[in-house]
Formats: sequence, C-alpha cells, structure tokens
Amino acid sequence: MIKKFDKKDEESGSGSNPFQHLEKSAVLQEARIFNETPINPRRCLHILTKIIYLLNQGEHFGTTEATEAFFAMTRLFQSNDQTLRRMCYLTIKEMANISEDVIIVTSSLTKDMTGKEDVYRGPAIRALCRITDTTMLQAIERYMKQAIVDKVPSVSSSALVSSLHMVKMSYDVVKRWVNEAQEAASSDNIMVQYHALGLLYHLRKNDRLAVTKMLNKFTKSGLKSPFAYCMLIRIASKLLDETDGGHDSPLFDFIESCLRNKNEMVVYEAASAIVHMPNCTARELAPAVSVLQLFCSSPKAALRYAAVRTLNKVAMKHPSAVTACNLDLENLITDSNRSIATLAITTLLKTGSESSVDRLMKQISSFVSEISDEFKVVVVQAISALCQKYPRKHSVMMNFLSNMLRDDGGFDYKRAIVDCIISIIEENPESKETGLAHLCEFIEDCEHTVLATKILHLLGKEGPRTPQPSKYIRFIFNRVVLESEAVRAAAVSALAKFGAQNDDLLPSVLVLMQRCMMDSDDEVRDRATFYMNVLQQKQKALNAAYIFNGLSVSIPGLEKSLHQYTLEPSEKPFDMKSVPLATTPITEQKTEMAPVATSKLPEKLGPSRQDIYQEQLAAIPEFQSLGPLFKSSEAVQLTEAETEYVVRCIKHTFARHMVFQFDCTNTLNDQLLQKVMVQMEPSEAYEVVNYIPALSLPYSQPGSCYTLVRLPDDDPTAVSCTFSCTMKYLVKDCDPNTGEPDDDGYDDEYVLEDLEVTVADHIQKVLKPNFGAAWEEVGDENEKEETFALASVRTLDEAVGNIISFLGMQPCERSDKVPENKNSHVLFLAGVFRGGHDVLVRARLALADGVTMQVTVRSSEETVVDVILASVG
Repeated sequence: MIKKFDKKDEESGSGSNPFQHLEKSAVLQEARIFNETPINPRRCLHILTKIIYLLNQGEHFGTTEATEAFFAMTRLFQSNDQTLRRMCYLTIKEMANISEDVIIVTSSLTKDMTGKEDVYRGPAIRALCRITDTTMLQAIERYMKQAIVDKVPSVSSSALVSSLHMVKMSYDVVKRWVNEAQEAASSDNIMVQYHALGLLYHLRKNDRLAVTKMLNKFTKSGLKSPFAYCMLIRIASKLLDETDGGHDSPLFDFIESCLRNKNEMVVYEAASAIVHMPNCTARELAPAVSVLQLFCSSPKAALRYAAVRTLNKVAMKHPSAVTACNLDLENLITDSNRSIATLAITTLLKTGSESSVDRLMKQISSFVSEISDEFKVVVVQAISALCQKYPRKHSVMMNFLSNMLRDDGGFDYKRAIVDCIISIIEENPESKETGLAHLCEFIEDCEHTVLATKILHLLGKEGPRTPQPSKYIRFIFNRVVLESEAVRAAAVSALAKFGAQNDDLLPSVLVLMQRCMMDSDDEVRDRATFYMNVLQQKQKALNAAYIFNGLSVSIPGLEKSLHQYTLEPSEKPFDMKSVPLATTPITEQKTEMAPVATSKLPEKLGPSRQDIYQEQLAAIPEFQSLGPLFKSSEAVQLTEAETEYVVRCIKHTFARHMVFQFDCTNTLNDQLLQKVMVQMEPSEAYEVVNYIPALSLPYSQPGSCYTLVRLPDDDPTAVSCTFSCTMKYLVKDCDPNTGEPDDDGYDDEYVLEDLEVTVADHIQKVLKPNFGAAWEEVGDENEKEETFALASVRTLDEAVGNIISFLGMQPCERSDKVPENKNSHVLFLAGVFRGGHDVLVRARLALADGVTMQVTVRSSEETVVDVILASVG
C-alpha cells in the first residue's frame, strides 16, 4: 500500500507523488491479481489507480495488452465493493478507445444502470455511453429516456451529459429524446436543469428559430439554476451577435434584467455579456458598469478580480464610462491581492487624467517588483497606451520603463518594455536620445538575441541622424566583441549605417569593419567585407541601395526565380526585376501594442498571399506566359451582401496584362450554375483577350472564373479604366434536398457593379527606411513637379489619407502621421511601378482655405513620373 509521508517530505517536494516512477510492464503484471479469488478490493483499487494514472500521463498501451488488462478487470464486477465498482467504470471509460471488444461489459453496465443502487446508476450510464456505438444506441434508447427523467438528480444529470456527448455520434437518435429533456429542464435540481438546457440548445443550435423560441420560453418561465441562467445569457448574446439585434431587442432586455438577479454569478455573466457586445454605447454600458462598481467593494477576492478585469476591458474602448468607478479602483490599489491591484492601476492609467499620471506611476513602482511577469506586461501595455494619449508625459514614462528594464524578468516582459520604448521614440522625436540611451544600456547585458538584434537595427536607423552619433559606436562595437553570431552580424550592419550617413565617422567605422573581417563567423565576415567595399566607394547611390534600403523582394519568390534561372542556362544575367516584390512591407514599428503575453516567437515564414496567387495562376495554362505576378489587389465586392449570387473580384497585375479573378458563390439551393464567366466591357483602350469560365457552381460552393485583359501598349499613361461587368451562365434547376440537377438548362445573365482599375493597381508598396538616401539614389534626371489645390479637403490628416489610398504607395519616415497644430506637412511615399521602376513622391501640403499640395515625383523611368502626375491631376 501507499506508505505515509511525513510533513517534512511533503514540503521538500520529494516523494509527494507515489506513482512517479511507475513502469507499465510492472503494473500490467500486477493486474493478474484481478483473476485471483477471493477478490482483494484494496489491492485491486490500487492497481486500477495506477493503470488510470499511466493512461493520463500519455503512456501508450498496445491493443493486445490493453485488451488483456480490460478482460481481467471485468472479473471485478463480481465484487460488491462500492468504491471498486466505481473505479471499474472509470477504467472502462479510459480504455474504451484502446481496447478491443469493450462491448462485452454492456450487459453488466445495463444491469447496474437499471438496478436499485443509485450510487452505481449514474457512473454506469456514463461508462455505457462511452462504449456504445451507433448500432447499439437503439438498444439502450429506452433506458436512456427513463434515466433522463429519473427522480435521482445524479442519474438524470449523468444521462443528460452522456446524451450531449452522443449528439456528435448520432444526432438523429438523441433528437428523439427532446421531450424527456424538456421535462428535465423543469427539474428543481440546479445541475439537472443546467444540463437539460445544454442538451436542448445543442440539439437546436443550427436552427435559429428554434433557439429563439426556446429562449423566449425560458426567459418568460424563469429558472431556478444560476448555471442555466448563465448559459441562457450566453445563448442570448450569441444570438444578438448573429442577428445584429439592436439594443431594443427583447433579448437585450433579458440580459439587462439578469443584472438584478439574486445570484452574483448570473449578475457578473450579464454584465460581462453587455460589456463584450459590439457597438455598445456608453449609455447601454452604464447599468453593467454600476454593477461591476459594486463588485469592486465585495469581500470576495474572486468577485473583485472579475470586476476589475472586466472594467479594464471596458476602459480600452470607453474610458469615459469607467471614470465613475475611479474612486473604487483607487481603493483597490492597496488590495492585498497583487493581481487585483495591478489591474486596478492599469485601468486607472487608461481612465485617469494627465495630472494623475505621476501619482499613479509612483504607486506602481512601489510594488511592481512583487507581481508576476504576466501582470508586468499588462502594466507596460497600459503605459504604452498612456504615452499615446499624453505625449508630454513621455519623460516620466521613459524613466519608469528604464527602471523596469533593469529588473529581472522573462523574455515577454522585456520585449514588451523594449517595444514600448521604441514606440515612444518614434512618436516623440524629442524623446529619441533618452530612449536610445536607455536601450544602449540595456543591450550591455541583454541575454535575448531577438531583442539585441532589434535594438541594434533601431540604433542603425535612428542613431546616425542624432546630433552626436559617435556616442553610440562604442555600444555597438562592444556587441561585436562580446556577443553571439546573430548579434555580431546585426552590429556590423548598424555600424555600416553610421559610416554611410556621417562622413567624419567613416574612417573610424572602416577601421572597425576591418577588425570585423577577422571574425570567426562567416556571416559576420561576409557582411563586414561587403560593407567595407561599398563604403570605400564613397558614393551616395551605392550607400542608399546597399546599406540604407535593402532588397524589397519576396524571399520565397527570389528563391523560386533563382532556381528557375539555374535550370535554364542562358547568356543573359539574372534580372532582379523578374522577382516578385515583398507584398507586406516590413512596416515601421506600430504604435498600438500587440497583446504581448499571448504572442509567441515568429514562426517560420509562410508563403504570402501573393505567393499563393502566383502559384494558383501559374497552374492555368493560359496564364503561364504572363511572367511574374506584380501585384494582387484586395477583394472588391461586385454584389450586395444579401443577393442570390455573391461575386467579388481580385485584380492581378502583370507586366503587360491584368487578370481579373471573380470568386462567385451561388446562394440558391434550387439552382446549379454551369459555364460561369464574367463578360467585361472596358471604357478605355484595354483589350479583353480571354475568358476562363468556372465549369460548375453548385449551391454555396465558391468557384472562380477569370478574365484576361491586355494593357494598352501605345498609351502607357492609360492606367485607369472602368469596366462594366455582366455574369453569364447556364442555369439548371435542381432538387434542393438531393442537389440532383435537371438535364436541360437555359442561358441567363446577371448584371454586376462596375469595376474600377486605378493607378494604385499598377504600384506596389515598398518601404524605404531612409527616404533621403533613396531620393538621392534615384536622382533628379526624371524629376517633375506640379502644384494642386485640394478644395474639398478640410484637414491635413484627411489629405494625407486620401493621397496614400489613391496612389497606393508606402508612406516612409512616419510621414503619414501629421503633428498636432501644424498647418504644413511633408509626406514621403515610395513604391515600384509595374515593370520594376522605382518611384518616389514628395508631397508638401499647406493648409489655408483648402489644402494646397506641391507634388515632386522622381523615378528611374520618365513615363512613370508622367503617369503619377496625370492621375493626381
């Protein structure tokens, strides 16, 4: 038997688990005791416990050994020991899927299920339902119906829960037990009522009307079980969400009425449901918030935690709605439970005024070292949100964050702080130097490679443009001396940027580069040699192309193109313009913080959306000669949401052609569409070359048809065009139940909305981290400038947004953010025009009566400059 452990053993942690070193073979050997007579219940119980423990630890039992042990265990039904019998039921459930012929215990279980012993009946039902398959379910149907309406709550609950599990296996049989479940739903026992409601909902959840009727019935008659009330609230809020029911719906009134329930659990569930509803106004939130406010002063820690956590979520969207609770939240700052205190403070940070920031930060720093990393991350996220709200407070925040950086903590916590400091630096130019100084200090003893490389990348980008760039060199070169290969390589790249930007630092940087060329790692040596040679040329264009702004191509695309090039030997050198561009540009640091605690390290790079389209289109013979795909647009809806056919279009741009992919869905279950194509009539000199129809479009199964259009060669500036689209197809009526179509059909057509092709469809976004260098690199050979008046635009923000979406180019140097209270602004945009021509736009905006805009365009190709200016005009 299990030997007794004394208190000391338990505290030291040794021997606290008597099953720690179990071996499967030894346990199966012991199981032979089951065959002995008389049966020894205590020993058999102990062995069964061991078997279940091994199964739950993930130990693999072979079919033969599992079956042998199972058959030996069936002999234990001869014993009348209650505990042993219930242990047998547990073992049956665990072994149901791994042992053969488990059906053999059916009669024993049926006998127990219908016997006099109430203690056996519930567990026997559960075990029986676990081993029953669809064919045998009919045999026990009568017993199950009786069990559902049994007077003994444990039996009724077991039957209901087992029925719920069997819904997945044979829905049609369980559906016949609805009347019994209805009867159980009016039981006086709170668990039986809850389980009955659960079963009824799962039987009806695919029929919205039936669910609505059920809700109406129970909301009118009322329930005794708080669990059932919680479930009703969840069903009601799901239904509200699906039907977009307004807040004047009776379902919303029911949820609101639950705020006045006697049970705290129901009240919280109702408040939580209201808070999580989309498009909820502050007025509708008010009753839920006032209930949560009462919970804040509850003596129960769980209720206080639930209230603060929910208020914290409300504060993200509706800070004003929570301000009324500020006093209660202030009292919780000194709560003995640190999790509650942290959430209270972060909620206050979201709702508090600018004047209260300093006081709150002092209060946090008094206990921040005592809370877990997970909550520290929550604090950092709150600070990040606060920095965006009150930019003037960045110095207080920065000091606080730098102190947190020095504390011990895990990777997620440190990453949250680094991300927060980086976002402050990018939002507030005046905080750049202090922020960089704190980060430099942090990388001196940073053990996380990912963070060190991220900070080095930032130093390379921002450091050279500070008034005293030389002070960062020491920190960067220290990394070359002391760190791992990945960090050393990042440090070399950062050093190169300092040398390229500052002529007076170039000699020193070259000396350091020379030392890096002796490194033990080949990546570091290669980078150092490459940058050394580029820097020695002292040419701005080379620096811009190879140091500041790297390649902006799709890596999987580059790999494919190179592989293709090696397969077909040719005299021509490899052309970089044949490689598809990276579709999602490596965007600059976003200001909104991701939920750091949940995010993992970046996975292996999957193919981008464009790479997937490239493969799909290349598989169609008619498109194989079009060359690499240049750009795929977002999907454009060509029909209303509720029409009989749903059609959306994705525009794929190639060097000289465009392919329009129409994704069509037939929403009529009595029709089959065949030979579906979209006929297009262009307004300009565009020429439709080919239609590729979707052969068949059954009910609710999406299909794609394609239209190939040639772009006009004679007029390269004709980049915009409007197409009128008509969907043509052959209709065959079919049986809605079987989907069998008639033999005969008839031709029909359906007019779609017009489709626009604009200049943005010909330009791919490309991020230039250093716009000034890229501007110099392209040169002024093809530079043109024009001034425009934007009469209808009232603010600079609106003007910037309109220009970016119209041209479809990537804003650089964070120029898409217009500083407050400014009446002039400069916007930098970068992109690549169809055919691989770089294009850069500098737009100077001035606000007077309307907005005046001076646009300067530079490109490697003159036609592209004309196209941009013509389209803006």
